[in-house]
Amino acid sequence: MPKKNNLNKIIVIGSGPIVIGQAAEFDYAGSQACRSLKEEGLEVVLVNSNPATIMTDANIADRVYIEPLTVDFLTAIIEKERPDGLLATLGGQAGLNLAVQLAESGALDKYNVELLGTSIDAIKKAEDRELFKETMERIGEPIPESTIVEDIHGAIDFANQIGYPLIVRPAYTLGGTGGGIVNNEEELIETTLRGLKYSMIGQVLIERSIAGWKEIEYEVMRDSNDNCITICSMENFDPVGVHTGDSIVVAPTQTLTDQEYQILRSASLKIIRALEIEGGCNIQFALDPKSQSYYVIEVNPRVSRSSALASKATGYPIAKVSVKIAIGYTLDEIVNAVTKTTKACFEPSVDYIVVKFPRWPFDKFVYADTTLGTQMKATGEVMSLDRTFEGAILKAVRSLEIGVNRLHMDKMDDWDDERIRKRLSRVDDERLFIIAEALRRGIATPEEIADITKIDRWFIDKIKNITDMEVRLQKGDLNAKTLREAKLLGLADKSIAELTGAKLNDVRDMRKQFKIFPVYKMVDTCAAEFEAATPYYYSTYRGEVDEVEVSNNRKIVVLGSGPIRIGQGVEFDYCSVHSVWALREAGVEAIIIINNP
Repeated sequence: MPKKNNLNKIIVIGSGPIVIGQAAEFDYAGSQACRSLKEEGLEVVLVNSNPATIMTDANIADRVYIEPLTVDFLTAIIEKERPDGLLATLGGQAGLNLAVQLAESGALDKYNVELLGTSIDAIKKAEDRELFKETMERIGEPIPESTIVEDIHGAIDFANQIGYPLIVRPAYTLGGTGGGIVNNEEELIETTLRGLKYSMIGQVLIERSIAGWKEIEYEVMRDSNDNCITICSMENFDPVGVHTGDSIVVAPTQTLTDQEYQILRSASLKIIRALEIEGGCNIQFALDPKSQSYYVIEVNPRVSRSSALASKATGYPIAKVSVKIAIGYTLDEIVNAVTKTTKACFEPSVDYIVVKFPRWPFDKFVYADTTLGTQMKATGEVMSLDRTFEGAILKAVRSLEIGVNRLHMDKMDDWDDERIRKRLSRVDDERLFIIAEALRRGIATPEEIADITKIDRWFIDKIKNITDMEVRLQKGDLNAKTLREAKLLGLADKSIAELTGAKLNDVRDMRKQFKIFPVYKMVDTCAAEFEAATPYYYSTYRGEVDEVEVSNNRKIVVLGSGPIRIGQGVEFDYCSVHSVWALREAGVEAIIIINNP
């Protein structure tokens, strides 16, 4: 299908201020949206209240309104601009909710504005807990036993029927806001009242808890011709019960059998078709680790926080493709922006492992509750890529800027074994380091740790590979063989120096002496099957061929600011982007190094 011929001017809604669960990912998506629309010769009007974003820059849209994201302000802008279409699925939950409110207020009909991409009906079927439940039951997709309530009495009646624990999920909220796992009536009353307050429509879903099951996500894309592809599968390190934004996430999935992978993939395609979503969406599943039983947890009918991770993990520009679909194109007509030769209907292929690691604000809020649950607490995240999980997880912890360079926290050296063992059952921001410490000391076996934490044994064994290597380095002399093995596993020179008692420079000199160097591999969406025009790169010690083609041009490195945290947010992404633009204008090749997807 060609581009819709009735479109000349489009309004794009941003996501507003950075909040927990809605950060730089939506500036990334909104900026891609504006650029994608301008490529098609469309006039772009952007509305956002956050001045630190790159999307509000004069280079991104034709006109920018820095105004509150409310129905009244948007209606006034629509009346003034008279756009042909409105794009709201790139602005996170804020943009999505505002689109629904604008439609219900009659403003879109009054000014003849077409809502582009996913329809209001599709949004409601995904976001309204009752409609979502009805849709899943109609297509035969399993959901946990649940009820929809709009007052506390319905919640208590349901709890009396099936017992505890239960999960409270408010409708139309962000990052699990207002929800949580409840274990008794007192907690149920408190959480339900909070959820009803935060829900845009005063509605919460009360469902049987499936905490402890695996949590799996699929990023899926559909066009108006009902063509569908899966872009990326992702697996949470933590089981169900920890918000995916607060969990370490690994892509692609690592612990599923091929049959389990195909079952969930097929369900994802069935769900996006039933909801009639046009563009990208994120579908979350709970999978029973003891069988092939699964439940659908929820669907984000928009470009989500996970979409930025999936885009960078695969090299597939989800936001950009979603916009092309919204204005009428189908997947087989959209050129893959990375290869410039293949089409967007090709499912991405990856030959590496991606780890996303959350960055929490507990270093600033030292008295905050550090336990993790269904309400997201992380302010940002880092992404790392390597050929192995061990290499990727070690890169990730070094990127967090919390003073660690491996799976070890100095303060735990003073803790006795009993304290470490007790902490295994606590779900908080330090659990990965606790698991590593328990393995390092031999306090608990991988089987015991998996049983206590409900984390898949595969991940525990990978952590044990790291701690076993650390013990070897502490006990033996450093030689070419152990150094090479340590580097293949992903340990930093600094970690090797710490563990062996050597000087950092001596470790580096020894590595150079034995010609142990990293190579840089390409992220290109197609596992090098096609040549890439705009790839990016990651380092690994598991490879022989360096895939970076270095030019003789004058070049400058721009260092990014890392994960979003208190005091350092999206404004530094804005600065870095402007730096790259300025270098390009000056004819200088710009190289950016960053760990924030």
